[in-house]
Amino acid sequence: METTANPLDCRAHELKFIEETRVVSESELQVNNFTPYHVTKSYREQIINSGYYDQLKYIVEPSVEEFESPGTLDTSGEHDNTVVPGLQHKYAQTGLLLVTERCGSYCRYCFRKRIVGKVSDEIAPDFDQAAQYIARHPEMTNVLLSGGDPFVLSTAKLNKIVDHLLPINHLNSIRFGTKMLAYEPRRFEDSALPALFQRIHKAGKTAIIVTHFDHVGEISCDAEHKVRALRAQGVQFLNQSVLLAKVNDDPEILAATFAKCHEIGVRPYYLFQARPVKGASHFQVALRRGIEIVRGINQRLSGIEKTFKYIMSHYTGKIEILDLGQDGRVYMRYHQSKAPEKIGKIFSRPHVAAACWLDDLPEQ
Repeated sequence: METTANPLDCRAHELKFIEETRVVSESELQVNNFTPYHVTKSYREQIINSGYYDQLKYIVEPSVEEFESPGTLDTSGEHDNTVVPGLQHKYAQTGLLLVTERCGSYCRYCFRKRIVGKVSDEIAPDFDQAAQYIARHPEMTNVLLSGGDPFVLSTAKLNKIVDHLLPINHLNSIRFGTKMLAYEPRRFEDSALPALFQRIHKAGKTAIIVTHFDHVGEISCDAEHKVRALRAQGVQFLNQSVLLAKVNDDPEILAATFAKCHEIGVRPYYLFQARPVKGASHFQVALRRGIEIVRGINQRLSGIEKTFKYIMSHYTGKIEILDLGQDGRVYMRYHQSKAPEKIGKIFSRPHVAAACWLDDLPEQ
């Protein structure tokens, strides 16, 4: 049977990359699951004026390496752990609710490239359905709102989502995963936000914002002021960072980032090993180098600042990367797992030069 080519597949785009300007076809963009370029004016000004532009530009500006970066689009088994549309239940105590496919800006290393900046059926269409599942699972003590970034939604929309969660007695905390404090801190000037957090507190639950500062150069004065104001309203803060080649693969930079977070009342939580995501695996740092960086970070921080774990968010669970032993083996521990018997278990695998992920290490 004769097929007709889609004329859109042949359409060409002249795109500006960090390395060069290149003409790229629509089909090439689709095959590579290319994330659109989108950055807030606020963030662009911040990184240009930070003194770290040569590093921070890789977070938001497209690179030609994205077309040569192998991997998969679901490295952590999110499809397999989706229990109702938009709700994942991989770890017993935690529900992950995808509330939007949009973000304030689009990170080039995003592990949800399959969703972000696109129309996706993985976003929760019915929060009542998700809440019914959560209500039937008393082991679930917290829900993380993610996406996308929940704070691109209006506060009115967030209130409607929270409406479904507040009556569930066994939930003791509601988390909001966001990079908007880096991308658009003015979002947190919204006069309606304090009432949202007060509702959560009055329901006997803890409101937690998980910030996403990858580099000290992202922490603007505006972001610091917003964090301090929200902390005064009882909001707790954690930070997660991703270890990124060319961006923050430097113990001095990450130590400064975690020290600054600690100073403003944001507890360093996770340093994630970058995932082997198609179009983003060029951000991965070798495990050996990652372990060396973590040692260097810890040498530069006081005891009360060393609250982060170096984590690989693998299909089998969150794996803490502990050390490379003198026996040539990488030592790891399951921080979280779908299989409860694995949690806390230390295991090791032989080190392989340039290995960046658990699957790069042989099972011996």
